[in-house]
Amino acid sequence: MPSEVIYNRIAMLRAERGISRRDLAEALGVHYQTIGYLERGEYSPSLHLALRIAAYFEVAVEVVFAVEPFPRLGAETG
Repeated sequence: MPSEVIYNRIAMLRAERGISRRDLAEALGVHYQTIGYLERGEYSPSLHLALRIAAYFEVAVEVVFAVEPFPRLGAETG
């Protein structure tokens, strides 16, 4: 049975804001590869790191992380 997966929107939030993995990692005090592992779901963050990531993006932690897959965004744009 696979380990518990934590889904996230880190890559989407980074892309929206034009932030590189390296820049995010430096701001959080983690290795840039950690951001890649998080984005790919290969690593689940500690609660402390999850809260710091949400605070960095100035959103609620539930906006960034979930235990169920996020719904896919529609093809239509506003």
